[in-house]
Amino acid sequence: MEVKIGIQNIGREIALESNQDADAVAKLVGEAISKGTELRLTDEKGRQIIIPANVLGYVEIGAEEVRRVGFGAL
Repeated sequence: MEVKIGIQNIGREIALESNQDADAVAKLVGEAISKGTELRLTDEKGRQIIIPANVLGYVEIGAEEVRRVGFGAL
């Protein structure tokens, strides 16, 4: 699932592919904002992205979609 994160006063967004489901990501974002801690996400390659919650502009969580492979994907 694709996650896009906007940072305050920065023109570019952070985009990553995560193996976590949308509810888990939304829960992590909500906890980080309410507690004022950092947002920690792990992408599908195992890299960690750490962002202080006080600089978050927005978090866009993409729809979970099963990737189709082959000729049936049309």
